[in-house]
Parts: sequence; C-alpha cells; structure tokens
Amino acid sequence: MTEWFKHWFGEEYHDLYPHRDDEDARRAVALIRSAVTWKNGDRILDLACGPGRHAAELARGGGRVIGFDLSRAMLQRAQGRTPRSGLVRGDMRALPFRAGSFALAVNLFTSFGYFLDDDEHRRVVQQVVATLAPGGHFVLDYLNAEYVRRTLKVIEQTTSQDVLVTRRIDSANRFVIKEIELRAEGRRFQERVRLYGAEELVELLTDAGLRVTARFGNYDGAAAGPATPRVILVAARS
Repeated sequence: MTEWFKHWFGEEYHDLYPHRDDEDARRAVALIRSAVTWKNGDRILDLACGPGRHAAELARGGGRVIGFDLSRAMLQRAQGRTPRSGLVRGDMRALPFRAGSFALAVNLFTSFGYFLDDDEHRRVVQQVVATLAPGGHFVLDYLNAEYVRRTLKVIEQTTSQDVLVTRRIDSANRFVIKEIELRAEGRRFQERVRLYGAEELVELLTDAGLRVTARFGNYDGAAAGPATPRVILVAARS
C-alpha cells in the first residue's frame, strides 16, 4: 500500500484545514509550558512541524526550534512564519540529529501513527528519545481513539460542495481512514492513522525509556478521559 503521507501534505491539505489557526497553536503551546519548563536558548524539536504554527509559538517562548517535516510545501509555509527557527526536511523514521541535543521534542495534532507496521512507530519514538538530553521531555498530542470510535462522522461535505470527505474505520479496527475527493479537480487523497488507545501510547513511550508525567484531554488542560477529543502525554527522559 502506498505511503499516503508522501502525497497528501501539499497545498491541498492546507486549503482543506484553514481552521487550524494560530490561536489553536497558542493554546497547545501554553499547555506544554504549563507542564514543561525550558530556558531561553534551549533546543526544541518540532517533529512533523507542518506549516510552522507551533514552531513559531515555541520560538516566542525562547526556544531555539528546529522544525522537521517531510512535506516541501509545508516547510515552505513554515519558512515564512518561523524566521528564527531552523527547518529540516526528512522522514521521522530516520532522524538526522545528534544524540542528546534537544531539551524538548513535540509531536502535535496527530502527526504520528501514519505507518502500517507498529515497529516503525516504535522506531520513531526510540529515535526521538535518543535526541533528548537527560531530563528532556517529549510531548505527544494524539487523537483519542475511544472518542473517535464513538463519534465518527462518516460523511462530510464542505460548504463549497467541491470537496467530499468520507471517514471509516478499517475492518481490523486498527485505523481510521479519511478519503478526500476534490471534485472540481478530479483528484482523491487519503489519510490513514493508527487508532492507538491511550494506554497503548503510554506503553510506546515507557518501552522507549520515558516516564509519563502528565496527561491531558484537550488544549485547555482537561483531564484525559473517554469523553475528551485528545490524548496529550508529557513524558520525561531520565
């Protein structure tokens, strides 16, 4: 099966999700700052940084941010809004950074779980941990699989009528799949994300040598639970 993420995160993606705005990023970074302390000049890795909205907020908080993403289109957008941040293009399964070089790594808004093989997800987490300095933190912000299974809206048509979005959960109950049809252009894209439960995510982090220190269910800091849309985990390296 084609690795869908290599083809989807272009300008079409940004046009489909204009509501993912700077205010949303401010809330997410404010939550991180409530749980993790970093000093001015500390190096921060924004893994799968997209158009750089979180990287810009992290930089405003004094971090020396490196944004890392596979999409050229997303990195071009990030370049315009994160002049103080470095940007690196690559695959998260092969991080090109020195061991122990970051005080904080973040992976935000379900920019994880893209692979068919769970061993590849484990490899990503292991590599992130290797980049953290002793005492460093990793923040993983993910969809709440339990919430998704209960509230999944199968069909959504945009107000322009030019985009049709359909969602389903695969027969093995392991992935949520979104099909995007751009009708005017006659093109289709797919998003496919692993439905990791909250405890499975905790296990991924602890197996890689991290200790989970906080859990949240949304960007306002609600306690994680079955009724919250997110699973946001803060974990520390010894």
